[in-house]
Amino acid sequence: MARERKNTGDVFHCKHYEFPMGTRTYIMGILNVTPDSFSDGGKYQDMEAAVERAWQMVEEGADIIDIGGESTRPGFIPLDVETESRRLVPVVERLAHDLKVPISIDTTKAVVAKRALEAGAHLINDIWGLQRDPDLAQVSAAFDAGVILMHNSDRCSYQDLMGDIIIFLCKSLEIAQGAGIKRENIALDPGIGFGKDLSQNLETLRRLQELQALGLPILLGTSRKSMVGRVLNLPVQDRVEGTAATVALGIAYGADFVRVHDVQAMKRVAVMTDAVVRGNLP
Repeated sequence: MARERKNTGDVFHCKHYEFPMGTRTYIMGILNVTPDSFSDGGKYQDMEAAVERAWQMVEEGADIIDIGGESTRPGFIPLDVETESRRLVPVVERLAHDLKVPISIDTTKAVVAKRALEAGAHLINDIWGLQRDPDLAQVSAAFDAGVILMHNSDRCSYQDLMGDIIIFLCKSLEIAQGAGIKRENIALDPGIGFGKDLSQNLETLRRLQELQALGLPILLGTSRKSMVGRVLNLPVQDRVEGTAATVALGIAYGADFVRVHDVQAMKRVAVMTDAVVRGNLP
């Protein structure tokens, strides 16, 4: 399936950073400062370990660092605002001074987002697409932050899977633009692993190109997820090759950003895939 190209002048904007669309695939490196995330929970709770890992991912090719303070694994227990802030904000403050790539915050809470943006973050990655906390859109707009709007659902029941995802994201877009978030500050995520069973996750990836109808950058997050584990019958630590397959296919089907744990490996996958689908030559 041929990949539709973004318009040459399109950019994704977050504060003073801009990402030209259609030129290459951008890598978002995952940094979980949590004790219970499904893949690397507990590894980067310590401040120094988190900072070191962020720098390592940048050296390996990360274009954005996405910091999460609350696990969103199946069955997770929601955190209060103060606990999530205590995990996230000091790390953002440390990194914002010297890191030369934008910092994304994986949160659904307006108060946490505001504190992180004040500390130097550039981008909000909301797994509920601004549809859970009514104040989050206004906070993002006030800081000129980039926003990732992700599809999510409390149940795996759909009339038409991609059609329903698009309807959900259109509602998120209305909320964003109604709050004053500029269109160039918005990217979309179909929500692999959220509110979908295995066959629905595979179908979402297979039909990713349909999401381009909304004319916005697309972020894909499949890294080490249970979709890969269930297909290959492998534990979290052995899902690199399966993740690589989904990253390559995702880029071919229209992804502009890929959110990953294994930055160095997936950067190589992205560069090779871009050479094929975008014609990028060394």
